[in-house]
Amino acid sequence: MNESGALRGHQALGGGAEFSLIRRLVDRWGPLAADIGDDAAVLPPPPPGTVRVISTDACVEGVHFRPGWLTPEELGARAVTAALSDLAAMGARPEFLLLAFTLPASGEPEVLAVADGVAVPVAEAGARIVGGNITRGAQWALVTTVLGAARRPVPRGGARPGDLLVVTGVLGGPGEALRALLADEAPKPWPRQRFAGPVARWREGVLLAEGGASAMIDVSDGLAADAAHLASASGVALVLDPARLPVGPGIATQAALASGEEYELLAAIPPDSLPALHAAWRGNPLLAPFTVIGRVEAGTGVRVDHGVVPVGFDHLRGGQTPP
Repeated sequence: MNESGALRGHQALGGGAEFSLIRRLVDRWGPLAADIGDDAAVLPPPPPGTVRVISTDACVEGVHFRPGWLTPEELGARAVTAALSDLAAMGARPEFLLLAFTLPASGEPEVLAVADGVAVPVAEAGARIVGGNITRGAQWALVTTVLGAARRPVPRGGARPGDLLVVTGVLGGPGEALRALLADEAPKPWPRQRFAGPVARWREGVLLAEGGASAMIDVSDGLAADAAHLASASGVALVLDPARLPVGPGIATQAALASGEEYELLAAIPPDSLPALHAAWRGNPLLAPFTVIGRVEAGTGVRVDHGVVPVGFDHLRGGQTPP
């Protein structure tokens, strides 16, 4: 960053294989990368009237995907999208990213294609890559640190009895694709697209935050599981109406409730904010639709009207766990 607060150009890089690869990545990203070459990034303050929001997410081979499930471009885009989704859940607009690559010996020829995938959600968000790290490892991993700015960051812990629950998008695709992949079947086109090419709903997150959302979370562990996280943080009960869930073609309601890595947003909103949110959405083709799917009540936990709450994903246990 120069004295005016603007990002500078890249620093001159030395010799060796690592710096040679960094140069190739920077050339690949073009104007999407800024200030590469120092030991740390120096960034301007957030825009006036906003606060800085920061998150980190990891995409690890054998945990989040297996060889052959994703193209290198899909791997890069999906890893970055998962991190950007955390900003979306806070109502933040993306600004900067740092990327830490772990490359197996067999993966180096693919890294430029991964970088091409990284560029897609970065460009779509209008963000800049400002640093990172490259190291050798036994398997692929990409750790993405994202920084954004929010006028009104929305926590998980603000839901109040009487609020409505809304979710963006259509649910169930990633879970159905994962079921097929684990069974050595070819997923159908729509589920595979939702698994391999999710979209971070940061535009929707900003509008929900500015429209008065009291609590918000992204759906990464499954709607039922993430609803339980929001209920616990807020000290309330969430009641989901399965008849209202926006489910994909051929997806059962129970499967949609358990489907993880959706990267849609679940938000609690005051009922009187609903008309203004509908107005903000109207006519904007860049926004995923949102659906009212339930309500917030006094109490604890998650209840599904006329049904049983399914299990969700636990990252440390590596499997399904009751929310």
